[in-house]
Amino acid sequence: MISRRNFLAAASATSCAAPLASAFTAAVPAPAQGFRRPNLLMIAVDDWNDWVGALGGHPQVRTPNLDRLAQRGTLFTDAQTAAPICNPSRASLLTGRHPTTSGVYDNDQPWRPALPNAITLPQCFRQNGYRTLGGGKVFHHGRGYNDPASWDDYFFWNPAARANGWHDNYSFPPDPEPQRPVTPMPSVSWRNFDWSPLDLPDSAMPDYKLASWAGEQLHLRHDKPLFLATGFFRPHIPWFVPRKYFDMYPLDDIIVPNVKEDDLADLPPAARQIALNQFSRHDLLVSTGNWKRAVQAYLACITFSDAMIGRLLDALDSSPLRDNTIVALWSDHGYHLGEKWHWHKQALWYRATHVPLIIQAPGLTQPASRCEAPVSLLDLYPTLADLAGLPTPSNLDGQSLRPLLTNPRTEWTRPVLTTYLKGNHAVTTSRHRYIRYHDGGEELYDRRQDPNEWVNLAARPALAPIKAELAQALPKREAENAPRANT
Repeated sequence: MISRRNFLAAASATSCAAPLASAFTAAVPAPAQGFRRPNLLMIAVDDWNDWVGALGGHPQVRTPNLDRLAQRGTLFTDAQTAAPICNPSRASLLTGRHPTTSGVYDNDQPWRPALPNAITLPQCFRQNGYRTLGGGKVFHHGRGYNDPASWDDYFFWNPAARANGWHDNYSFPPDPEPQRPVTPMPSVSWRNFDWSPLDLPDSAMPDYKLASWAGEQLHLRHDKPLFLATGFFRPHIPWFVPRKYFDMYPLDDIIVPNVKEDDLADLPPAARQIALNQFSRHDLLVSTGNWKRAVQAYLACITFSDAMIGRLLDALDSSPLRDNTIVALWSDHGYHLGEKWHWHKQALWYRATHVPLIIQAPGLTQPASRCEAPVSLLDLYPTLADLAGLPTPSNLDGQSLRPLLTNPRTEWTRPVLTTYLKGNHAVTTSRHRYIRYHDGGEELYDRRQDPNEWVNLAARPALAPIKAELAQALPKREAENAPRANT
């Protein structure tokens, strides 16, 4: 039986945060006398699934820098996002509130109006004596998403963004635009679904400029402990990176994901709609000869991003902060490249919800440790505050992972709840994934026997008790949709 001990007690809440005066609680013991606050380097990557060497997600992927970070700390091999889409995932991680608590389910719902009193993760550190610096895509990019109250300063690779009211903290203006690929792209509706090698040096890329800026901050003298958040944009589309990264993956040698021809046959209607009613049709990518090209471009962007992270890790290693800095690396959600006949994220299957998560905490984590327990990105906020000895808001929906960092084999039976738009949820345990859609459609997978999630077991009467037990982790109530940006 699945224990619900310590599960998301607030997953069904619909109210906003408590007022600031009562929002903090002594959630962690007071620091010991002489305790020196650790610095924190938080590294976010965008759209990066489990194609990491240390996770074995793709046989060809080259990620030497993520792999070396995993050798230095704890790799969570079964980390799951709270929402498989950028803004809800980042908003939930950085506010500690699940989408079913906040009502932030989609990209066009700025989170601050929905949670006007929320104390964000960097804001928590800032209010407790840290200097908080950010750069790149940490919160979702766009007007009204980045949060000036969270930062002492913020890096914009293009200064016009600062003058534009903290709008588009990463992508204003767009990346360097290359010539279009010679091979015609399939007809798609999403303007950014494009790729091409660039005949430019790494230094021309915004992620390079972000790594350079962040590295400089690590070498400066600070009169407070440092909270430094860096948000690398790649491998988010469009897949434009210098040519040398494409050359690392010869097109003829590309291994594409294993896709089952009739994989959608046993899915409920809502699931088939998600798989097929998306920005890029898998059948068109295959028929136009673009499947390998797209996989090559995604792999190239992963390795480019890994190289930028390597530059940042090198800067940390040569800085005076090296021995007293926690490093936390995460991706906002996973990514499909044809699995389930689906592309991009915006789905509740494993490929869209599974993410890299690595934490290195000096004096606590053991080198090259691996934790196989399912955990949520919601757990990062309470974990990092715990590690720094900070009081935290009392209404966070996650739980500190400190016990797992201390001993990765600690019993951890807490299911992970992932939500995509209002009414669609996945419950993940070490053995099963249960999905229920807004119309009552269901999926059930045995993760040990069927890691590709090819056989939907939901209709089997003998498994009804398992479904019922997993369903106890679904929210009893859901917050209504937060206001849209254009309303």
